[in-house]
Amino acid sequence: MRTTVGIIGAGPAGLLLARLLRRAGIESVVLESRDRAYVERRQRAGILEQGTVDVLRAAGAGERMDREGLRHDGIELRFDRRRHRVDFPRLTGGRSVTVYAQTEVCKDLIALQLEEGGPLLFEAEALAVEGAEGDRPRIPFRHQGREDVLECEYVVGCDGFWGVARKAFPDGISRVFERSYPYAWLGVLADVAPSHDELVYARHERGFALLSMRSPAVSRLYLQVPAGTEAGQWDDKEIWEELERRLETDDDWRLERGPITQKSVTPMRSFVHEPMRHGRLFLAGDAAHIVPPTGAKGLNLAAGDVVTLARALVHERETGSPELLDAYSATCLRRVWQAERFSYDMTTLLHRAPDATPFDARLQLARLERIASSRAAETDLAEAYTGFPLA
Repeated sequence: MRTTVGIIGAGPAGLLLARLLRRAGIESVVLESRDRAYVERRQRAGILEQGTVDVLRAAGAGERMDREGLRHDGIELRFDRRRHRVDFPRLTGGRSVTVYAQTEVCKDLIALQLEEGGPLLFEAEALAVEGAEGDRPRIPFRHQGREDVLECEYVVGCDGFWGVARKAFPDGISRVFERSYPYAWLGVLADVAPSHDELVYARHERGFALLSMRSPAVSRLYLQVPAGTEAGQWDDKEIWEELERRLETDDDWRLERGPITQKSVTPMRSFVHEPMRHGRLFLAGDAAHIVPPTGAKGLNLAAGDVVTLARALVHERETGSPELLDAYSATCLRRVWQAERFSYDMTTLLHRAPDATPFDARLQLARLERIASSRAAETDLAEAYTGFPLA
């Protein structure tokens, strides 16, 4: 089996790359180890930056997003029982974000790929990446009980943190930067209308809380819990009571309760692998970097990676110059590190560390007061939240 670009992984990075390449007339094959149902139901990110929204529209994948997605022009910060709204369009020249779950993005891109694109093979497990230093890298894979090989001109690893692509980088060139956090997020889906029309980020002495949504009828809510917590350790009543404590205000706002349909725990970590290219092997998305979810950057970073790579591949085809491909890693990493910085800042601003002192707590409040009282500080948050330039 042969193609121009072999893509490992049918998450949002791999699917969007395949779509961009298809529209540019470049062949690709996507190998996904899971079945279609799994890919279309795994819960991940739900916030799309302005740039990601624009890219999906330009790729012909924005119709349902525009119809069902929820545009948000701000977020609310809560601290000391007070509320402060950050107005995105006012601070960024009109930018916003859209609430549209990763599951829905994947459904849209899968449907387009199967209808218009190149091969998308589910339950096709990539076993390795071979020959990345040469002109014809190979991906041995297993599909429907048989082993085969995909020969490519380029390989793109969009296969997440545990995938095989990053393992093909020689130890001598890989540098890893990472941080683990001593807390996690307990996330729930609830069949109840959101209690606020925009996301609410709450700093509380008992820990962080987030009020989000998946639709006008489904709420997505999170609580900071100790690392290693199991979702089953919290019953529904305890979750609602703790959310009410951490989201409480001095006005008449109230949290609406409803049936909880799903619980999960998300570990918190920061991770960057440098470089993001080795020979004809490129990394994109979680294969190269992970951010704590506080900054809503994971899916958006993946989109930035594949937009950068697609442009570079088109440039090489049209001009014969590998200049943009050679710059891929450095170009992406500039954006990655800004996103890592912002996600770290948001995480340490709003979460209570297990060993936090009264001094640490007052510093958090001082930082929040600065955002609430300084247009410059507020603008920095709004610009980062709505998205760094994609290239």
